[in-house]
Amino acid sequence: MARLADDPPASSKEGFTAILNAGLPTKRVISQGLLRDEQGRVLLCELTYKREWDLPGGVVEVGEPPALGLVRELEEELGITAEVRGLLTVNWLPAWRGWDDACIFLFDLGVVDGSITEGMTLQASEIKSVTWCEPATVRERATAAAIELLEAVESGSLPTYREAPKAAE
Repeated sequence: MARLADDPPASSKEGFTAILNAGLPTKRVISQGLLRDEQGRVLLCELTYKREWDLPGGVVEVGEPPALGLVRELEEELGITAEVRGLLTVNWLPAWRGWDDACIFLFDLGVVDGSITEGMTLQASEIKSVTWCEPATVRERATAAAIELLEAVESGSLPTYREAPKAAE
């Protein structure tokens, strides 16, 4: 491991912390939101970079709290301001299709008027469209992780922490 001339001495607290930070693993954190309309349908996003549809949200930036990251992602990708009402679950995902493992924080975004989608400004580089979905459409179109999460929400058996099974590549 290389050190720079102006790095704090390795024997100091700051130097020791810097060495550990440089060598310890980092984990990708994703924040997603469960947003429903007045009919109980779930908002899913058709993405530009994968076949399956997914819940709105995205990757949390370094040093950013997951709830704030979700609010930022919704503003950037959908052009809406949302209120995070609470954490529903944390879901660990194994490595998948070349992506490292990750933790998803799923937040409750409450119930909104379904017409909110008419005023959304979609970030074209990531979002093709948004759709309010019934459970059958979720099962047909969504990612395996989103299907599993939403079925657990629907059944009332959503644990605080979950581990998704290893997905097929």
